[in-house]
Amino acid sequence: MIKKSILITGISLILVAAACKTTALPMNTEKENTTAQKKIVVYQVFTRLFGNKNTNNKPWGTIEENGVGKFNDFTEKALNEIKDLGVSYIWYTGVPHHALVRDYTAIGISNDDPDVVKGRAGSPYAVKDYYNVNPDLAVNPAQRLDEFEALIARTHKAGLKLIIDIVPNHIARKYEGKNNPKGVKDFGADDDKTVEYAKDNNFYYIPNSHFEVPDTAAPLNGEVNRLSDGKFTEVPAKWTGNGSRMAKPDKNDWYETVKVNYGIRPDGSKDFQELPADYDTKSVEAHFEFWKDKDVPDSWKKFKDIALFWTAKGVDGFRYDMAEMVPYEFWSYMNSAIKMQNADAFLLAEVYNPNEYRNYIRLGKMDYLYDKVETYDKLKDVIQGRSLPDGLSDIQRGMKDIEHHMLQFLDNHDEQRLASAEFAGTPEKGKPLMVVSTTISSAPTMIYFGQELGEAGNENGGFGTHSRTSIFDYVGVPSHQRWMNNGKFDGGQLTDSEKSLRDFYKRLLNFSTSSSALMGEFQEIQTVNRQSTLGFDPGIYAFTRWSDTQKLIVVTNFSWLTTSKFELKIPADVITKWNLKDGEYTITDQLYNKSVIQLEVSNGEGRVQVEIGPLESFIYQL
Repeated sequence: MIKKSILITGISLILVAAACKTTALPMNTEKENTTAQKKIVVYQVFTRLFGNKNTNNKPWGTIEENGVGKFNDFTEKALNEIKDLGVSYIWYTGVPHHALVRDYTAIGISNDDPDVVKGRAGSPYAVKDYYNVNPDLAVNPAQRLDEFEALIARTHKAGLKLIIDIVPNHIARKYEGKNNPKGVKDFGADDDKTVEYAKDNNFYYIPNSHFEVPDTAAPLNGEVNRLSDGKFTEVPAKWTGNGSRMAKPDKNDWYETVKVNYGIRPDGSKDFQELPADYDTKSVEAHFEFWKDKDVPDSWKKFKDIALFWTAKGVDGFRYDMAEMVPYEFWSYMNSAIKMQNADAFLLAEVYNPNEYRNYIRLGKMDYLYDKVETYDKLKDVIQGRSLPDGLSDIQRGMKDIEHHMLQFLDNHDEQRLASAEFAGTPEKGKPLMVVSTTISSAPTMIYFGQELGEAGNENGGFGTHSRTSIFDYVGVPSHQRWMNNGKFDGGQLTDSEKSLRDFYKRLLNFSTSSSALMGEFQEIQTVNRQSTLGFDPGIYAFTRWSDTQKLIVVTNFSWLTTSKFELKIPADVITKWNLKDGEYTITDQLYNKSVIQLEVSNGEGRVQVEIGPLESFIYQL
C-alpha cells in the first residue's frame, strides 16, 4: 500500500474520506447466516477504575489516597445506561485475582513482592489465583467471589452479557491457588524442576539457577516496603512470560510473570498430536470429539478447567491475552470444550500476526480476533496524516473470507486513547474513524469506557504513563467521573461537548445493532469516485452496505479543514444489485436524520449530490 501525505500550510495532514470494507461470510463449514444476526457491541471497562470517584490522581497513590472502584459500583442504573448506549457485552477487565501491593493477609492472601509487581495496583495480566477475583474490587474482600457473582446476575438482568480475561501464556511469578476446587493441583505442583522441559511440566526451568530481579526503577517509586529488597526467591529460575530464558530478565521483559508450558519443546517442536489437515473446515463438535482420547499436556487441562469453572458461574465468554503465544491446537481443545458447555460463548483473542489469523479462527475455533495491525493501524495513519484511506479497501478485500471474525476497535487498555494527542488529537477527529470502524464490516465493534466521552488519558499514575489510562495504578478517569456524577450515572457533570460526543456514540452504536445492512454485503465505491468525481477530495471515503431490506451509502470526511461538494457516483453494478430502476429515490442520513437528499438513477447508474463538512459522516439509507 502506498502511503502519501499532503502538505497544507506547512502541516503534514491528510484530507481523507473514510474507509471502506468488504463484508463477506467466513469460509467455514459452519457458515454464519450473518444477515439473520445483529451486530455486536462490546464495552470494555477497566473494572477497578470504573466506579472510582476519587479525583486526586497522585502518582503512585494508595487506595486511601487515590481510591478504587468496586463490583458494587456497577449498579442497576449504571448497567442500564451502558445498555442504552447500544452495548451487547461488557468486558470486565482485571477481574481474576492478580498480584498487587496491598496487605490482605487477614483473609489468607500472602503479600506480593513489589520487586516483581508492576505498579502498586499491579498488572491484571499477572494472575495470582485463577479461582478467585481481585480483592481490591470487593467491599468485603473476604466475600469477593460472592460480590462478583452478584455482578454477573445484575449484568444479565440488565440484558447484557459479560466476558472476562484469561491469560494462558503466563501467570504471576508468585502464583498461589488458595481457592482451587477439590482435586485441582496448583501450577507447577508436580513439575520436575531438574530439567528445562518436560511435557507435563507447567513451566520451563533454568536448571541450577536462581532468579534475579532485573535492573528496574525502584519499586513503588522508592517507598519503603519490607519486601522491596531487590530479591525474589525462585529456585530454579523459570522462563519469563515473554519467553526470556535468562535467570535475570531484562527490565523490559514481562519479569512479573512466568511462561506456561503447553507442550512446545525449547526448540519449537510440538510434543502433542496435531490436528489433521481437514480440521479447518470441521465443527466445534468434531474438534471436541477429536481431543477426547488424546494425551494432552497438563497445562491444557488446567486452563480448560479454569474456563469451564467461570462458564459455569455464568460468564458468557473470554478475552484471551496474547493468544498467538499459545499453540492453536490448545485453543481447539479448550474452545471446543467451552462451546460444548455454552454454544453461544463469546471467544475473543489478542492476535497480531495476520499470517496466523485463519489458523486461530478455523483451527483454534476463535470467534473473533483483534483487527489491530491492519484496519486499526491504517485508520491511525490516516488521521495522523501519514496515509490516504484508500488502502482500507485493499485490507478488507484481503480479509473478505474472515471479516466477520475481525473485531473492530479504536481504543482499549493497551493502546493510546483515541482522543489523546498521540492518536487522533481531539475527540472530534476520532468521530470519522469511529463511523468507519463501526460500519465497515459485520464484525463486532468495541469501545473502551470513557472513549464515548473523549477521554484523553492525560494522567500519569506512577508506573503507568500519559496517553494510556493506567492499568497498573490506582487512578481516576476524569471524563468518566463527570459522567458517573458521584454514582448517579446521569452525565450530570459533563461538558456540552462531552454530552454531544456521547450522543454521537449512542446514535451510531444503536443504529449499528439494529441495521441488517451492516450484517450484509459490502462494496467500495471509492475507486470510481477517486478517479472521476470532481471535488471528491483525498479526505473522503465512501462505500455501500446492503441487505435484502436495507440499502446504505456511507460517506466520511477525515479532513479537519475542508468542506467538500461533489456528485457521488453509485456504479451500475451496485444499482443492479439493489434492483433499482431509473428514477429518483429519497435517501436520509441515519445518524441525525437531518440530511434528506435524492439519489438519481439514470441509464442504470446513480448520482447523489453531497456536501460534507470537516470530520463529518453520513450514513444514507435508501
